[in-house]
Amino acid sequence: MAEKLTNEQIIDTLKQLTALELKSLVDAVCAEFGVTAAAPTATAAPAEEEGPVAKGPTEVSLFLKGLGTAGKVAVIKAVQTITGLGLMDAKKLVDSAPVAIKEKISPVEAEAYKKTLTDTGAEAEVK
Repeated sequence: MAEKLTNEQIIDTLKQLTALELKSLVDAVCAEFGVTAAAPTATAAPAEEEGPVAKGPTEVSLFLKGLGTAGKVAVIKAVQTITGLGLMDAKKLVDSAPVAIKEKISPVEAEAYKKTLTDTGAEAEVK
């Protein structure tokens, strides 16, 4: 029998994954065990009077501004991964830059996707 991994070893491995790899892992675990990764919801007690809390937007859009110094193939593959589109549809989307790649997503998710695009050399923007 294989040696059982400790929680620390698993966490160290997860820290090395990119956002897209981590999402893929979560999807695979959900499919394997028949569960969803939805956050549990609970009703919160009314907060006592607090000052106004400055919040950023809850939903943003990710835009591909251009290819920059990137190779077109790398950008098309990144867009395909981010959007889940087929190869030809992803190519059409990249060819029509500047264009919205994903809309109404969380700012954290948008930043992860933006990093993926900029790592390929493309110019991306979160609005």
